[in-house]
Amino acid sequence: MKDDHDDAKRPTDEAKAAGTGREHSPSRRRFMRNIGLSSLAAGAASTGFGSAFAAGDKHADETDADAPGAGKQRVTFKINGQMKQVDVTPNTVLLDAIRQNLEMSGTKKGCDHGQCGACNVHVNGTVINSCLSLAVMHDGDEITTVEGLGSAEDLGDLQQAFWQADGYQCGYCTSGQMMTAAYILKDKRIGTSGDELRQAMSGNLCRCGAYKNIEAAIAQARGKLQGA
Repeated sequence: MKDDHDDAKRPTDEAKAAGTGREHSPSRRRFMRNIGLSSLAAGAASTGFGSAFAAGDKHADETDADAPGAGKQRVTFKINGQMKQVDVTPNTVLLDAIRQNLEMSGTKKGCDHGQCGACNVHVNGTVINSCLSLAVMHDGDEITTVEGLGSAEDLGDLQQAFWQADGYQCGYCTSGQMMTAAYILKDKRIGTSGDELRQAMSGNLCRCGAYKNIEAAIAQARGKLQGA
């Protein structure tokens, strides 16, 4: 006669099977998961996704390598008709970006206080002191320096007038004088009398005192431009 108590303790075949399933179920799940990941990796390689991911990482590395250095900002502007890009510190003035970063030495560093006009350039058609303006403020602007008025082989009308009228002596202030004069010749609000011209040019200093010749050069250039 069976002991009912012993029967209660003895596991049934169904229970054993269920227990076995629970014991090995995690292993099967891991196995299936690994099979699935391997298949996914193989599929990605065959379809080119793996190459795309690698290319994306490479592009990111190249982008990082091309980024401005620590503490610098990238500025892009059009200068003398050409697009230029420079990486500068936030406190770099436009004058230094032009002379040092772009190596265009025609624009001169004079007083560094905006009082002599030697650093004058045109920004979006307006004449400014480039020593008082931060380069980062001019992203997207259009800038003209004295190099944009002409070249040694092909002088512009204003440059030619300064040459013929001896509108310079040492020549250090000449580029700034010409940039202001070029603006004056285009500004219809400024009259043609000597007094009005001298007033408009008062922000440009010539330590050599060649003011009469500078005035004569501007008048000559105005006559030529009006005659054209």
